[in-house]
Amino acid sequence: MNKLRFTSLLKVFVLMIALAFISLKTINAQTYTSKETGEKLLTALHYIKTFYVDTVNESSIVEKAIINMLKELDPHSVYISKEDLEKAEEGLKGNFEGIGVTFQIHSDTIHVISPVSGGPSEKAGIHAGDMIVKINDEDATGEKVDNKFVFDRLRGKKGTEVNVSIKRKTNKDLLDFTIIRDKIPILSLDASYMLSPETGYIKLNRFSATSMKEYREAMKKLSEQGMQNLVLDLRNNSGGYMHTAIELSDEFLGTQKLIVYTEGVSSPKMEYKSTARGSFKKGKLVLIINEGSASASEIVSGAVQDWDRGIVIGRRSFGKALVQKPFPLPDGSIIRLTTAKYYTPSGRSIQKPYENGIEDYYKDFSRRAQNGELVNADSIHFPDSLKYFTSKHRTVFGGGGIMPDVFIPWDSTIISDYYTKLIRKGILSNYIIDYIDDNREDLNEHYPDIDLFIKDFSVEENILEGLTKYATEEGLTKTEEVNPKAMEFQIQQTKALIARNLYGVNAYFRIMNEIDEECNKALEIINDNTLFRKLSVSSKQ
Repeated sequence: MNKLRFTSLLKVFVLMIALAFISLKTINAQTYTSKETGEKLLTALHYIKTFYVDTVNESSIVEKAIINMLKELDPHSVYISKEDLEKAEEGLKGNFEGIGVTFQIHSDTIHVISPVSGGPSEKAGIHAGDMIVKINDEDATGEKVDNKFVFDRLRGKKGTEVNVSIKRKTNKDLLDFTIIRDKIPILSLDASYMLSPETGYIKLNRFSATSMKEYREAMKKLSEQGMQNLVLDLRNNSGGYMHTAIELSDEFLGTQKLIVYTEGVSSPKMEYKSTARGSFKKGKLVLIINEGSASASEIVSGAVQDWDRGIVIGRRSFGKALVQKPFPLPDGSIIRLTTAKYYTPSGRSIQKPYENGIEDYYKDFSRRAQNGELVNADSIHFPDSLKYFTSKHRTVFGGGGIMPDVFIPWDSTIISDYYTKLIRKGILSNYIIDYIDDNREDLNEHYPDIDLFIKDFSVEENILEGLTKYATEEGLTKTEEVNPKAMEFQIQQTKALIARNLYGVNAYFRIMNEIDEECNKALEIINDNTLFRKLSVSSKQ
């Protein structure tokens, strides 16, 4: 590598050091100015380049130094290489470019679960149940086939062609298709439907660039069906764009209500308030959260809770209140650097501690489980110093996530060890692919829509016996008695997975929510009205 290239790398490294040290509140006893620190690092790299015994990859050294430097700051400041940047942003942008199919690899073969509605594969004539056996005349079966193999060959620039050969059970010969790649939406809204005649349900899996468009379309349809109340499911929603969380919160709050504010050592305080816009300023609102609900999910939950706008149920949320900003680097990579913390309207920070390092930070879930927090609210303790009050003077706490108004314990008895292995080894999903492939025409004939399927389809004994036999053939023998509650869950999820394959992911949640404790509790709270009456008057102190 020539001297000019090495000098450029050093400049990148010094830039990174300067940016990283902006956010540090304290520096250890060996204090340096940014200039002195940069000169020290430049000198060290110069010595390595000039005198080290072996050839040195300066680019790799700089990259690793940046990665490890960011680890010293907080768990959410990260380096993203140019190669990984597009994939990292894909989910938040809300689309990618490809042929538009949901697929699963089974028996070393690419099975089409469903083509994306209106996408290039559907337009070309690809059907659910098709098997892709060749891509651009290359054999697409065997041990080499994995997700990366599929992505590398089926994704590509909009307007480009890909040729696939399809094996379809109703045809003896292979079918050849030419598919023109296009932009394919990545939906952030998993499900929306009516839980009851007056209560709608929306499940959001992330806060992306398209989330509000998806949300408003769902709300319009639900309103047309008579929705008066809303259950918003944010379980396992790990967050996304802060501005999307602010916009969603604005849908629920009255005018000029503080939604969130941010502040950092080098970031002046910024307040974000609600407007007159929004389609659900009134009506009963229940939010469902759990330990996987983070960041943007917690902004919405905190705003709704602090303004006593609705009831938050479930389990304590993740506890991420750090705001990241992307800083581009000359080679196309970026660092996402934490520049501020955010605070809920009552002034609380719900960021959990990270002083003991990243590894300890991500052990928080296991600590919660060991302490009994997932099954007993009494196991959760907040110091009085973290006590805050909502608009109606209800007590809430900062530090380590949003504590729900109604705690719902995690029920570990509904999933047996045997069933866990069926899921983890992919046995259940593969069995369902085979079952649907063998029965697709009959299923489509008898259950032309999801409503009829939910009403009339049942998981008969022969399906369960077939699954057990299939599992045994795959090396998993059933050796335990399954309790009735776990069996009910297994049967319900089997039905839901069949429905997902036939009708899409919305159908899956419609069926699973029938036995979901949180959804049933949300309906109970809405119908009972006791908790909502408490929100309308100030609590006694």
